[in-house]
Amino acid sequence: MLQNIKEIYGNKLAALDGDIGHVKDFYFDDENWVIRYLVADTGSWLTGRLVLLTPHAFGKLDESEKTLHIKLRKKQIQDSPSIESHKPVSRQYEIEYYGYYGWPPYWDGGGMWGLGPYPVGLPLLEDKVKAHQKHKHREDEHLRSTQDLSGYHIQTSDGEIGHVTDFMVDEKSWAIRELVIETGHWYSGKEILISSSKIKRISYDESKVFVSLTKEDIQRTSENEISVHSS
Repeated sequence: MLQNIKEIYGNKLAALDGDIGHVKDFYFDDENWVIRYLVADTGSWLTGRLVLLTPHAFGKLDESEKTLHIKLRKKQIQDSPSIESHKPVSRQYEIEYYGYYGWPPYWDGGGMWGLGPYPVGLPLLEDKVKAHQKHKHREDEHLRSTQDLSGYHIQTSDGEIGHVTDFMVDEKSWAIRELVIETGHWYSGKEILISSSKIKRISYDESKVFVSLTKEDIQRTSENEISVHSS
């Protein structure tokens, strides 16, 4: 089932033993197009800290209660590796983070989540944690904010067609399957979906998403078929 990211912003975060804040943002991997972390706004509970939660910890998303359940206790989250809000996420931090929770790292293996297509909480062997910790890594340039990407213009091979307004994610794998695009006057203000497989690159300097489509490709979609998928 696909879920709008925008509808999750602001949802309450419920740990196993109490509320911990609400959803502020998501960090996604712009190489594999998958959500890697949720950014939690913890209010006055953990002031001055940026709290990241990986989909490994996600439980039920209760749409009626506007609540995302987290399969962790507050003390676990409080004692997790700290990251300062003004610094980017580094691989060194991720190694410490994944080692703390005992989850297999997503970058180690052939699947979207390392050992497979879904964020499954398999234990990570202690010797493997130590092996990872021996290496220093730079900031992960492929982790980006969904909030920041909203508003980026879509550039086809023959011109701009609108801007990003939302993301459609798979609730099981947390992969971003489609981008929601507001076309404005160019296409009668229609809202269309473009598959993430059609994205060639993102220019952060130009605030643009380049896609392997033409305007004609998009116009050929019928009134009932608003999604531009891979063939």
